[in-house]
Amino acid sequence: MYIILVSVIIGLFVAMLFLNIYFRVKVMKAYKKLVQNNVDFGTVHIFNTDRLEKEVLPRYPQSKEDILTFVSHIRYSIRMATILVFLITAFGAVLMYYRHDY
Repeated sequence: MYIILVSVIIGLFVAMLFLNIYFRVKVMKAYKKLVQNNVDFGTVHIFNTDRLEKEVLPRYPQSKEDILTFVSHIRYSIRMATILVFLITAFGAVLMYYRHDY
């Protein structure tokens, strides 16, 4: 059981690393397009869809697709990282519990 838990935790770390690299590349591509088009918006717009649609998208209609792509990649990256950190913490706690039994 101990070896399985260690393997799962190592696998989750590797998954988090590759997920981070994958989304960093995707986010940077979208970010590069936004910078080239001088699109400017704040963090609050990433997490609040209503404000994004009311304040940012009307100002930059030519970059609508790039903005939405960037925002969706950022949200998905944060969501997946949160889930992986939770799983790593949970498996680590179980691992600490079982480690004392040996």
